[in-house]
Amino acid sequence: MRHQLCTRRRAMFMVLPGVFIRQVSAKRMTRSKTVRIAEFDASGKRTGVTEVERIEKSDEEWQKQLTPVQFQVTRKEGTERAFTGKYAANHDGGMYRCICCGTALFDSKTKFESGTGWPSFWAPIAKENVKNVSDNSMGMQRTEVECARCAAHLGHVFTDGPKPTGLRYCMNSASLDFAPRGH
Repeated sequence: MRHQLCTRRRAMFMVLPGVFIRQVSAKRMTRSKTVRIAEFDASGKRTGVTEVERIEKSDEEWQKQLTPVQFQVTRKEGTERAFTGKYAANHDGGMYRCICCGTALFDSKTKFESGTGWPSFWAPIAKENVKNVSDNSMGMQRTEVECARCAAHLGHVFTDGPKPTGLRYCMNSASLDFAPRGH
């Protein structure tokens, strides 16, 4: 695949067909070795909260596990083009898990049509399972959403969502794995 480098307003990003990537300059502050994650069964029922080790791998290890688009979105904080992700129009009942580590992230019961072209949810399945990080790239102030266990970039959260939370978790399909309820 051919990569093309682009610059815009002092933000540099690479263009992989259908994926926009902002350059990540440095790792975030050192994190603890463990994290508390809420676990769910196949029906979506919460089974408890467990302390587990964070998952940390090298880029080479992630590249072996993920497709090129999944790697660019989750590990290099990329964004897939609107209306191109496989879950944007998914209306089946089930659970969305992290493509990198399998952590439960969103329930289809909180998914809604935002008109943005990305899967949108008004709440995560458990607040413990996602982490919000300040994102001031590309000349904007936004809140990035990461998987709490493996720090995969999932998307961003905005304050223009529906009730009851008023939030819109705008996620990349490439960062998610969907499991129909009961499977």
